[in-house]
Amino acid sequence: MEEDDNKENAKGTEAVRARLLQAALDCFLADDYHNVTTRMIASRAGANVSMIRYYFGSKEGLYEEMIRETLKPLLEILDGPLLASVEGFEGFLRLYYDTMSSRPEFPKLILKVLALDQGPGRRFIHQLLERGRTRGARRLEDLKAQGGIAPDVDPDIVRMAFVSLAMTPMLLKRVFEEQMERPMDAEFLGRLACFNGRLFSAGLAAAVGGPLEQA
Repeated sequence: MEEDDNKENAKGTEAVRARLLQAALDCFLADDYHNVTTRMIASRAGANVSMIRYYFGSKEGLYEEMIRETLKPLLEILDGPLLASVEGFEGFLRLYYDTMSSRPEFPKLILKVLALDQGPGRRFIHQLLERGRTRGARRLEDLKAQGGIAPDVDPDIVRMAFVSLAMTPMLLKRVFEEQMERPMDAEFLGRLACFNGRLFSAGLAAAVGGPLEQA
């Protein structure tokens, strides 16, 4: 009986934590960071403001955890096996575009975090980019060892090019749609992923012969 009560209590506390994270996401997307208060978030979540201190320590701690939880699906993609081969770039981009499209708050949240020049969340974004840099460098070394790309390819250039192909279409999605006067729907994004994947793979393949590195 006591064990059942403990399980129910655990479910209850996790539910409060989840409501606080969702309320934080709603509030921070709707207004600037400095205008959002912990009382506003707690009220929206139907929780006591002291629970924010209990779970996250502070408003900044809640903000960073909210970013981490919101972007978790993207982190799972980054940790996946798709980038273990040059041919995997198309599949990665397709999955990335699909994930971003299914959660329209992703690009808006990323833009708002980056707009806070020295604000909370920048540390997490920096850690995320560094994590991608480290893991990406390891994967490039594996591809070099397999003979798939030239040994002198600069991993930072590869990473920046790949991040540009992945993030730019989604961060500027609304602008692109207005200019093209058509939606970037699943069919369009699928073709974009195919094109960008082939473009990236071709660039790495060309590097084996040296022209990209010599240019």
